[in-house]
Amino acid sequence: MDTASLTGKELAAAINADTKERAAALTAAGPAPTLALIVANDDPASAWYVNSLRKAAERLGIACERIDLGADASAETIRAELAARSADPATDAIMLQTPLPAGVSLDDVSSAIAAHKDVDGVSPLSLGLLAAGLDGFVPATSEAVVELLKHHGIALRGRLVTVVGRSNVVGKPLAQLLLAENATVTVAHSRTADLAAVTTPADIVVAAAGRIGLVTGKHIGDGAVVIDVGTNEAADGGIVGDVDAASVDGKAAALSPVPGGVGPVTTALLMRHVVVAAEKARG
Repeated sequence: MDTASLTGKELAAAINADTKERAAALTAAGPAPTLALIVANDDPASAWYVNSLRKAAERLGIACERIDLGADASAETIRAELAARSADPATDAIMLQTPLPAGVSLDDVSSAIAAHKDVDGVSPLSLGLLAAGLDGFVPATSEAVVELLKHHGIALRGRLVTVVGRSNVVGKPLAQLLLAENATVTVAHSRTADLAAVTTPADIVVAAAGRIGLVTGKHIGDGAVVIDVGTNEAADGGIVGDVDAASVDGKAAALSPVPGGVGPVTTALLMRHVVVAAEKARG
């Protein structure tokens, strides 16, 4: 069979057009929506992503301020900055970029982000609101997976979905979003004894474990839909996903490409969250 490509560029463009219009309306009545990007690393991949976010924000009329705390910043320093930005009325939205310094985990500091400014949905309160089905910001990557599937007309209600990966920023929140769409969800992870046994029966497989080529053709049932969330650096410096695309091609009904699939939708949704936060703050 021919494996369709579930690209995200058209969806991202539509989201961005709406975001740009809403940002312009806010700016016409006051200051531009403002995102504070908190960085505490010297990771080249992180620097590239932060730069891409700044460019995306600029194109959409969003003010984006990078606050560099240094790669040796302590948990206390990071928490203090997050708390200060949470209390600052001039800051509409906050994003804490990872990785964090050695010895500092997201769990150590994310609770300092006010939920109404937590546009990437990483704080315990944001994750709790999601689990309870209450209003709040959800992790943009998880939301992007669901929106990409809907955009391409792939039904979720009653479908069997296996999510490979259980992180707090993708796997777990994605499972909650899929349940809200009435899918039947299995979450697999590094301790799953037989990965193929839980992926091959699935109608939809989402690979979000951060391991190059983890999901191959042997893990996919004929005609399954595969979403690749992975963004791993290849030996040649390029970006590759968690799915061995060559072995899945011709077996899966559809596959999201890396790059060009989930990624652009994630960035677009994150920018939309910034504008939503600003709209709510300004009544």
